Amino acid sequence: MMKLAMLVSGFPHRSETFALNELLALERAGCLEAVFATKPGDPGPPHPGAERLMQKVQYLAPGTAAEQAAEVVERLNGADVSAVHGYFAHQPAEVAAHAASALGVGFSFSVHALDARKVPAPELAGRAAAAVGVVACNADVAQHVDVPGARVRRLAHGVDLSRFVPRARPEDDDRLRVLAVGRLVEKKGFQTLVAAAARVRGPVSVRIVGAGVERTALERAIHDHDATRRVQIVGPRSHQHLPEDYAWADVVAVPSVVDSNGDRDGLPNVALEAMASGRPLVVSDVSDLGPTVQAARSGVVVPPGDSQALAEALDTLRAPALRAALATAGRRHVEAHFDLAACTRRFVEHLDALHVRQSEGADV
Repeated sequence: MMKLAMLVSGFPHRSETFALNELLALERAGCLEAVFATKPGDPGPPHPGAERLMQKVQYLAPGTAAEQAAEVVERLNGADVSAVHGYFAHQPAEVAAHAASALGVGFSFSVHALDARKVPAPELAGRAAAAVGVVACNADVAQHVDVPGARVRRLAHGVDLSRFVPRARPEDDDRLRVLAVGRLVEKKGFQTLVAAAARVRGPVSVRIVGAGVERTALERAIHDHDATRRVQIVGPRSHQHLPEDYAWADVVAVPSVVDSNGDRDGLPNVALEAMASGRPLVVSDVSDLGPTVQAARSGVVVPPGDSQALAEALDTLRAPALRAALATAGRRHVEAHFDLAACTRRFVEHLDALHVRQSEGADV
């Protein structure tokens, strides 16, 4: 069994439940020697389970990748580490590569979304080819590291099917309740959702859960669209409280767009959580998001940035029978393909096999 030193970005981050879940799986398997964060995490309460890892998390001083790698080696102080993994393709993977070289062990890294676009393409290609292996969580991001010499494995993130379960929606009015969850940043497309809320024909209540740099701009958009009675921004939630938000909702909207820097979602956590919670989706056709919802038959897919199409989809989803059919299909799909226990087990087994074979000199 490998003993892994893990390099993450900030920890904990509420938007990175996938990281928490996979780190916890490594810890339970006895594979996780230490976790090094290249920068601080989010303030405020973390998701449940993060406290279990904090005794293994060490924060590195700001510096270059080489400087942070030297600090990793010093802090490990001769610990029996058999591999180093960078959980993101940018600074964490670069630090992991330097640290692994100094320790004389193999390194691997994961790639998710924006992290791939933070690294110049030639540099990322060289890093992928030099690694023992690369884990990509979706097809859109896998193309950035699928280069000659790279050993890329696609492993989807899972969803906790025991935490996110179908629950009855409280019957207190006839409004269509629409939930959106995510960081308040451009690529989440919440500006489009605000514009759509103003266009919806019937009564509607939109709840946006999250925090971020676009909050002021979103509040301005809500005011400009005269949607203050329709749209509410409620701030961030941990997984302790998010199931209550899904229970409140009739529909979950994921209106992602490609932002001005080319960044975009792959398959956001919220889409899987909504399906697990028995809630139909309306999503943008971006990256793996649209194809996944189409394959699951769990919602309506609309063009990104099209507020009129989004509004029409929401009006279509007023039909209770349609919502029920989509919700049932979504739950079945995540049970079959995105069960957290199965997904994290595959992640742990893959990393262990990679590094055990590498240490034995086998072809990886």
